[in-house]
Amino acid sequence: MLRGFSIEDGRLRQLQDATVHSACQWFDLLAPDDEERTLVDRKFGDVVPETDEMEELEASSRYYVDDDGIHINSLFMYRSEGFAKNGTVAFTLSDERLITTRDVELPDFRLLRLRARAVPVRVRSPLGIMLALFEQKVDHLADELEDLYVELENVSRTVLMEEETTEDLEGDIDDLGQVEDTNGKVRLCIMDTQRAISYLMRHVRDDAESLETCREILRDAESLLAHTNFVFEKVNFLMAAAQGFIGIKQNQIIKIFSIAAVVFLPPTLVASIYGMNYAHMPELQWEYGYPMALGLMVLSGIAPYVFFKRKGWL
Repeated sequence: MLRGFSIEDGRLRQLQDATVHSACQWFDLLAPDDEERTLVDRKFGDVVPETDEMEELEASSRYYVDDDGIHINSLFMYRSEGFAKNGTVAFTLSDERLITTRDVELPDFRLLRLRARAVPVRVRSPLGIMLALFEQKVDHLADELEDLYVELENVSRTVLMEEETTEDLEGDIDDLGQVEDTNGKVRLCIMDTQRAISYLMRHVRDDAESLETCREILRDAESLLAHTNFVFEKVNFLMAAAQGFIGIKQNQIIKIFSIAAVVFLPPTLVASIYGMNYAHMPELQWEYGYPMALGLMVLSGIAPYVFFKRKGWL
């Protein structure tokens, strides 16, 4: 899918039925097919990378400059089936236009389109469009961190409740695992943004306004990194607490079984002794032998219980 956007009177506006021949300052390619890739490459040069090229982690592959412009591959966060994922967007920036290529729909791009329809998005150049996307990206990551704070507060209340069952605690551990995974992806996006903006700043030194915008993005990203560190520490604390409570509850169960075994062991011993079939057992011929054996079993069972109770083990 190919979308085209133009800058009119300093505002971003989406064009209907845009083609590569449209007068656009921003061409956005979403999961382009071979025909769209060929058309764009023929018109603007080799600007549409393949998926494997977009996923390269080496700095030399993710950031470079050639005759077609500045090439930057950056990670953007999205959710699929309830799980956080990172998708790569390939930016090709020149003085005349910005070309973005991605394989999945991303909330940052969708929100920028909605903003352009509802309220004016002030941009002066293709570089301004690219920086607007990164600003939207940082805002989105901040919102994700706020959601993680809320989720951590909910898990914290349930983990520290004394009446929580082992099954509930195991569910909390699953929730904490998802929070940790999401936080890791947020942190990766933030670090990737810092690298991308730092690289971009080297090539826009003559644009004072854009440089200041880049610095603001870097300051916001740096502040978000501190929040991700707090989330990691909070997750580790709650994970250790949940596992500790699970261990305590399991030990309590084992303790009950152990005490029950000790309590019933003496009566079992008495019953085993008088269950023997030896000929010479004086109590077998005694009139009160049976009541005596029953009383002895009851007494031998009560005695350990009283002893444990006085020791404070129950």
